[in-house]
Amino acid sequence: MRLRTCTLLLPKAGETAARLWGSMARFAFAPASARPLAVLRIGLASVLLAQAALIAPIAPELYSRSGIVQGELLDGSGAIGFPRIGHLVNALSRFGVGESSVIAGMGVLYVLSLAGLLLGWRTRFSAACTWLVHFTLMMTAERTNYGADQFANIFLFYLVFMPSGAALSLDRALGRAPPEPSAAARLALRVVQLHLCLVYLSSGVEKALGAAWWDGDAIWRSLMLPEYQRFDFSWLAHHAWIAVAAGWLVLLVEIGYPFFIWPRRTRRLWVAATVGLHVGIAVFMRLDVFGAIMSVFTLAAFGVKADPRPAREPSAVARCARRGEA
Repeated sequence: MRLRTCTLLLPKAGETAARLWGSMARFAFAPASARPLAVLRIGLASVLLAQAALIAPIAPELYSRSGIVQGELLDGSGAIGFPRIGHLVNALSRFGVGESSVIAGMGVLYVLSLAGLLLGWRTRFSAACTWLVHFTLMMTAERTNYGADQFANIFLFYLVFMPSGAALSLDRALGRAPPEPSAAARLALRVVQLHLCLVYLSSGVEKALGAAWWDGDAIWRSLMLPEYQRFDFSWLAHHAWIAVAAGWLVLLVEIGYPFFIWPRRTRRLWVAATVGLHVGIAVFMRLDVFGAIMSVFTLAAFGVKADPRPAREPSAVARCARRGEA
């Protein structure tokens, strides 16, 4: 009796495993459009170009040895072994190239590579150049980095390997990128989606472990600290429930992200809530670049359809023409 029962269960277990494997394969490798990746590429490049325009006037203060952090302190402030502008200055000084020229050259290279990434020209090459220059700038002025820089660098690295030039790009227009949906596009999109889910879940759980986000103190401090304050929110002291409700809402959006962003019924709501959260961060805390970058990530990953468009049925006129030819 036991032998017969095991014999009956084995085929069922095999069928279940096969169905599970098939579902996982479809989830990770079913051919997908590259449009979400293209939106990620275009959005990220646009935000970084805007950031570059803001930083350009103060670039010498950030990256020069006579700037805010001076001399050998600037060269030794970052992690050892990573590229910095100081290395280029030392190497090119033998040829009479000064520090200001090196900084200007890095800026031009950064803008050109971002423009190539934005337009989708030699997309992977442009992404690699952008990532390397961005990383070098980060390592040079490491003490000024914050979440926006780190997330931008991570997703620039992803774009080096993703087929983001297969849609909305010069590469696509010039025939250098295949237009068909691909398994690579699906896998790349899943990497971005899962990364964002882990980021928001870990951020929300970390916030929830302390009391500041439950009692509204974190919201109060975020709005009132001088380095963040853009508007006068002192009136919140008389309406503490608003800060408490805002803190709870932030926890709900972040912890709920990986649970409500996937189902179709709640996806649009959570995309809108997440973008609204980051717009609020940009408006009320002066973290414009961070708010824009994080909004781009969620909009590209979950707000753009990746399923291949179904082939359109021929019109009545086309069908009649085909019958006539036949």
